[in-house]
Amino acid sequence: MYTINEENQNQSKSRKGEHMKFLIQLFTAFFKIGLFTIGGGLAMLPLIQKAVVEEHQWMEDKEMIDCIAICQSLPGVVAINSATYIGYKKKGFVGAIAASLGVVLPSFIIIILAVLFLGQIGANRYVNGAFTSIKAASCALILFAAFKLGKQILNDKFTWAIATLCFIMTGIFRITAIWAIIFGAVAGISLFLYKRRRQEGVK
Repeated sequence: MYTINEENQNQSKSRKGEHMKFLIQLFTAFFKIGLFTIGGGLAMLPLIQKAVVEEHQWMEDKEMIDCIAICQSLPGVVAINSATYIGYKKKGFVGAIAASLGVVLPSFIIIILAVLFLGQIGANRYVNGAFTSIKAASCALILFAAFKLGKQILNDKFTWAIATLCFIMTGIFRITAIWAIIFGAVAGISLFLYKRRRQEGVK
């Protein structure tokens, strides 16, 4: 009896150890993403996808694309939403906190340091030159994120049409992005219903 209890205790400790190890892994992965990405949430997407899909294999490509679509359509920063979504899916509420803290903490620390030190050297031309280059690099990262996601998502005429129309709505006519999201959702539901009716008609 004692041996069985001891074995159960060891298994329980092992499960707790694995649980904590995974939470640390979640936090560390997103901390690295938050620390080494310049350009905000959209620029983080390629790194999040690489870490989650390729390195740790927490999700498949299709799941990651669905995650980005959901998080992009919700209020807030897409990188934080993605971290919360992935963390919650893997380890529930505690996982969501670990991943979210990991992606937010580097920016929090760096902003405090920037306020403390950059105020004294803000007029320095070398600092201003560095920020000009950083902004240009940020644009490149965001363009790369858009290109990589576009290759995975825009795979037929329908998705190309929706993407083009949404670009025209937001980029040319300056319509609020929420209407583009609603338009895309309605178009997708309409296509789904149309295909289902056709299938039922064939049957």
